[in-house]
Order: sequence, then structure tokens, then C-alpha cells
Amino acid sequence: MPTGPQWAYEIKHDGFRFICHRERVRVFSRTGYEWGAQLPAIAAALRTLPVRSVILDGEGVICGPDGVSDFDRMRGMFSRKGSSDVFLYAFDVLEVDDCDLRALRWDTRRALLTQLLDRRQDGLRLSEHVEDMDGAVIFQRACVMVLEGIVAKRRQRRRAPLPEAGCPRHWQRLPAAARRPCVQPALRSRTRQGRRGSS
Repeated sequence: MPTGPQWAYEIKHDGFRFICHRERVRVFSRTGYEWGAQLPAIAAALRTLPVRSVILDGEGVICGPDGVSDFDRMRGMFSRKGSSDVFLYAFDVLEVDDCDLRALRWDTRRALLTQLLDRRQDGLRLSEHVEDMDGAVIFQRACVMVLEGIVAKRRQRRRAPLPEAGCPRHWQRLPAAARRPCVQPALRSRTRQGRRGSS
């Protein structure tokens, strides 16, 4: 179990990974399919960001009124060829105004992402994180809450200079024993940002 001050932790959301571009508003799945036209809430939120260009990494989810992400509804979105209910939990920023940020440490990129997403929008929310806590304690809480799991991230590591398939090697996915969509507000009191949102 990764633990110590060099680690930060996020909820692992039950959805689909997307790479989102502000310039020309494009939303790519991990397989390279372009979903911008089918995800209008995410596309609209990207247009409102106060930058010329940006690339965000995050998890696309659909949540019910109780804040629980619903993987079955998200999966059904693909067969319906899109949905206005999908929003992005952004957990990393890779580029801003043509400046490649992948050489920066995770915690530096994280601060930039927090500043960029200082206001919650319908289609775009910040993926919250927890730090300065024991990883085993956080994982046990995730299991008790029947969440999908958590992701442990090294705070001082950079992103790879080339596009990565899947999760970076210094991000460790820790699935809980029982897989179920997660409820973000339950960790709000222990997060650094104090806003609703996460991966």
C-alpha cells in the first residue's frame, strides 16, 4: 500500500477516461475516438475556460441526484451515441496556452488545475485529492463506503514526455474489494480543495 508524504490519493471514479482539448473543443477516448459532439456539457464547459488552449485528463461519468456515479448509464451512453448528462472529473492538466506541462511535478500541475477550475461547472469538475493521511486508512474508508477504489499518485513525479496508454506508472490504482460507483462528497471534509468533484 503506497503511503507517506510523497503520495496523494484520489477516488477512482466508475466511468471512462477522456483527454479533452479546449482548442477546437475535442474530447478523445483512450481508443482515440473523438466524442466532442456527443458530450455537449463537457464541450460547453471547455469553451468557458479562460485560456486559449488547454488539455485536460479526466474521467467521464454520469451521476444520479444522490451524487453516485452510474457506470451502467455511462456505458449505455456509448450505445446512444452521446449524452448531455456526462461530465468530466478532471484530475490532470497537460497543456495550457501551448505550454506543455508534462515536465512539471504532479503537485505543481495540480495547483494549476485547481486554479483553472476554481468554479464548478455542469460539464467540468475538479477531481479532489487527499494528502497528509495514511494510504491504508484512506483505502479502508473507500472499502467501507463501497467505492470502486482509490488512485495513489506520487506528488513529485512528472508525466511522460510522450502520450501514455492507460495509467502512468507512478499512479497506482487500488481497487476496493467490492466495485460500485463512488460518492465524492463523503471525503470532502478531508480534501485540500474543499470543493466537490474527483478519479
